[in-house]
Amino acid sequence: MYWSNSASKRFLSLATGVILLLAVASCKSNDGDTGTDKKYFDLKGYFNADTARLTKLNPWVIKTVQHNKTIETKKVHIPNWGTELSVFVESDINRPAWKSSYTIHQDSDFLIYKSKDPALKTTDIIVRRTGDKVKWILIFNYTKNLLYTTEEKLSYFPDSSYTIVKKESVRLLGTNFYKIKGSLR
Repeated sequence: MYWSNSASKRFLSLATGVILLLAVASCKSNDGDTGTDKKYFDLKGYFNADTARLTKLNPWVIKTVQHNKTIETKKVHIPNWGTELSVFVESDINRPAWKSSYTIHQDSDFLIYKSKDPALKTTDIIVRRTGDKVKWILIFNYTKNLLYTTEEKLSYFPDSSYTIVKKESVRLLGTNFYKIKGSLR
């Protein structure tokens, strides 16, 4: 028995598709989280847990958004805390390539991480805690390249407020200032 030319092409296409699907399914994402102990404070884990807590609580938030000199304030429920706090999660420094990239100062109340490499986006993280409870987190991010310079200051006070301040200078477009402040009620 032999296959017609069109039947063999269909079979070959189907087999190729199945092989590609199996290859894609066998790949796994590697975002630096290997499940091993973290060298630095686990921002990603902390904010994922707090996102779940805030989603469950669904608090009212007095949210002020500023772009340059335009300011708007509203009382809102945040529909997606993961999106709202994603800039904090993106500042996580627990990547295998960065294991030796930050100095660590630790005492009973503070964890302070400072970048040894000025090319890293997250330059400083300060975590204030009492025992195992986080009192506040402060993060400084800085990026500079040929097209733009961005400075961010992120502050987070659980059960109270969060602030995202960003100054962005884009070549040929100028400078923009952004500030988002949320106060939980």
